[in-house]
Amino acid sequence: MGRLSGRTAVITGAASGIGRAASILFAAEGASLIVADRAEAVAETAEEVVKAGGRAVAITGDAGEDGFVKSLVDRAIADSGRLDVFWANAGISGGFSPLHEQTADYWAEILRVNLIGPFLAVKYASKAMIPAGKGSIICTASVAGIRSGAGGPAYSASKAGVISLAQTACNELYGTGIRVNAIAPGLIETGMTKPIFDGARARGNEDKIGQLNPTTRYGVPEEIARAGLFLASDDASYVNGQTLAVDGGLSTSHPVVRRKR
Repeated sequence: MGRLSGRTAVITGAASGIGRAASILFAAEGASLIVADRAEAVAETAEEVVKAGGRAVAITGDAGEDGFVKSLVDRAIADSGRLDVFWANAGISGGFSPLHEQTADYWAEILRVNLIGPFLAVKYASKAMIPAGKGSIICTASVAGIRSGAGGPAYSASKAGVISLAQTACNELYGTGIRVNAIAPGLIETGMTKPIFDGARARGNEDKIGQLNPTTRYGVPEEIARAGLFLASDDASYVNGQTLAVDGGLSTSHPVVRRKR
């Protein structure tokens, strides 16, 4: 316990799922939090943290919007005088509509939230961290960004971009002491994946969810949160520009059932 004692962290996409689990864990490890989401339920995340004895402020807004991301960093500095961790976790899936039915606007919105959002986090968080000579920026990617078979085209492309962003950003920040890494979750039960789980349960085959990975099960948000805690803490002091797959082994092969056109 206490791996983030005295530190300040911003977590986006914190209203539910991975973001909420990370908020609760980071607070338990001593971090003061700014938790953000466009869903009003982010206030419930902050309330849960405070009830457990932690410190959290909830702010609603769009994590793909320049001014909002900057305001999160500004609030952390105003409240604590420092920013140690920024986890750019907010994202959208966009569904599974066929490629030939997708529009440029559809792609632009997914890229705006899933890729431009993390870019903005790196841009503003790193500027605040440079004077301290250290900091950890974490971006939520996906196994869908590693290879085909785990997501739709636009979503997968956006998450591949996040993986590249972690690599290029850490080199842009050469010598600053700031680390930029990504986490690539596999199939995790969250609000985003709720339709998949609801459908499987309705068909009575919940036991088959996650059967394609070597661990033969799906994951839960707390497992991703623990990976994020590692990257946020000094335990990962020599980990930079990497993408940590937390997927039960799915990304070793990405087996898929082919669909006929």
